[in-house]
Amino acid sequence: MLDTEKQFAQLLLQWHKNDNKRLMPWKGEKDPYKIWLSEIILQQTRVEQGLSYYEKFIQQFPTINHLANAQDEVVFKLWEGLGYYNRCKNLLHTARLICKEYQGTFPTEYDAILALKGIGPYTAAAIASFAFNQPYAVVDGNVFRVLARVFGISTAIDSLDGKVRFTHLANKVLTPNSAAMHNQAIMDFGATVCKPFNPLCFTCVFNTFCVAKQEALVNQLPVKEKVLLKKKRFFSYFIFEYQGNLLIKKRTNSDIWQNLHEFYLVESAEAVFWNQQLVAESLLQQLGIEKADIVHISPMYVQQLTHQKIQGQFVKIVLPEVPKPLQQYQLVPLKEVSAWAFPKFINQYLEANSTQSSLF
Repeated sequence: MLDTEKQFAQLLLQWHKNDNKRLMPWKGEKDPYKIWLSEIILQQTRVEQGLSYYEKFIQQFPTINHLANAQDEVVFKLWEGLGYYNRCKNLLHTARLICKEYQGTFPTEYDAILALKGIGPYTAAAIASFAFNQPYAVVDGNVFRVLARVFGISTAIDSLDGKVRFTHLANKVLTPNSAAMHNQAIMDFGATVCKPFNPLCFTCVFNTFCVAKQEALVNQLPVKEKVLLKKKRFFSYFIFEYQGNLLIKKRTNSDIWQNLHEFYLVESAEAVFWNQQLVAESLLQQLGIEKADIVHISPMYVQQLTHQKIQGQFVKIVLPEVPKPLQQYQLVPLKEVSAWAFPKFINQYLEANSTQSSLF
């Protein structure tokens, strides 16, 4: 294990011990039945929605034997509203199989757990590590995000290569004799600190060596292949000015607007309505900028592409100095900006505001 990987594991467990305040009803649970149930319910379901279902299931079916002996109609009625009913069918099938072939005792070995219907590598690793403390890394969306950012991995997380690479890395940085604690810690860290939008980089325990933090890639990682299939995307551009120059860079990834230029981009899953406080918080957390003049926040702009609708805002910020993460951006004099190639989404803003000296 490399020094960075070892340091990552140590800092993660230290954070978990001292600062992890995230509460879940199944946190610390050792009963494989309850762990399995919570994981199946949370597949394709938000925690906020799944929580009440989990509690109702545990109340009505406190053990796997209770579930296995229940009538299908009763279980499906309790599942009502969660959707993806195949999960419920597999739940019943597996409960009955465990009662028949394992005398109601959950198998303890990873391969045996993985062989059960409706259980994939993620759920098998969760049960093996949380219930039996076996050294299998749980790799969910939170884990993908943390590892991609900290180690600067641009391989798409939803590609075959990405799944193999991230699973290998997750197991490599795993603390073998504390697998349950490690897995819980990294998932909680991704949910509360290394969040999808506006992560808490400034206070992050990894910020001295996190590649995404050092290279201003927080909003670009992790990479997803399927982002190209989205019909709606939300782009917010921070237009940084320093001593009469704007900071720009070329889009080089295989996405829309390849080889065109852009400003500092914050892409989010939903529309963000920026205000002074939210901008200031984002500048501090992601770029370590404590002092800056937030000159202008635009209304919402929209561009309809062939298969995608782009929406977002522009935030004009004057910097007293260029922070280290932005030093790879190109400085372009204000009067020369029009000579550079930008996507239409940006150009419509530049053209609408070019006569306003307070902005440019």
